[in-house]
Formats: sequence, structure tokens, C-alpha cells
Amino acid sequence: MLERILVPTDGSPRSDRAVKAAAILAKASNGSLTIFTAPPDYQMPPFTDGYPIDWPAETIFLKETAAATTKLLAHARKIAAALKVDAKVAQARSDSASDAIVAAAKRERATMIVMASHGRKGLEKLLLGSETQKVLARTKLPVLVIR
Repeated sequence: MLERILVPTDGSPRSDRAVKAAAILAKASNGSLTIFTAPPDYQMPPFTDGYPIDWPAETIFLKETAAATTKLLAHARKIAAALKVDAKVAQARSDSASDAIVAAAKRERATMIVMASHGRKGLEKLLLGSETQKVLARTKLPVLVIR
């Protein structure tokens, strides 16, 4: 069951804890680990008459998110390496992190997903939703939620 573990990360401290837990599981089960992230697609904001919007050009946005993604994945890989786990990294641009995570799990033939929950409650959870909840609803794979 723990042959191929996928762990999504957004670079937050909670995600770092999920990467650590996934690396520990991968090492204990002699499985493989894939660290995944989903940087957002470029989108132009809606324009409002009379209000100038300072928005980066697509090339600048793509360059900056690529650099941030490389740094984020390198950091997560260091966490796994500190536990002597060689992790593969993957990414896919998407405006829906949960869809990207489920698609990556299929593509990587993952047997388990380990991910962080940010612990939102009440109105914040209702308005923002939970990527973890969305993943749980969209996959049949076991999902270990780290808080």
C-alpha cells in the first residue's frame, strides 16, 4: 500500500510536516516518494473602467513562479534528504490544486497521498474551501492528513 507516496506541498510549515511524514513512511516501507506542487496558471484580472491595474506580464509571471516553484521543491527535497529518502519532484500548472493533486497521483501511479490540512474552520472554511477535502472527495486512494 505504501509503494508510491505522493505528497503535495505549498511551502507552508504544515506542508513541510507532511513532507517529513511522507518521507518517514516511504523510508519505513521501502517505497518511493514524489513531492508535488501546482503553481497557478497565468490569468489576467478583470478590468474595471477608470481603475488602472498593475499586473505583471505573462513572461514575468511565468519566470517568477518557475523560480519560486524550483525553490519550494528544492526545500521539500532537502527535508526528505535529511531523512535519507531520495524524492522525485513533479509539478503541474493549475488553478485547481485539488484537481492537479488527483491527476498527479494518477500519473505517478501513487498508492497513497500524504497531505497537510490547514485547519480552517467556520466561515473561512466555507468561503475558501479545503483542498484536502476536495482531494478526499475526488480520489479513492488512501489519504493521510497531517495537521
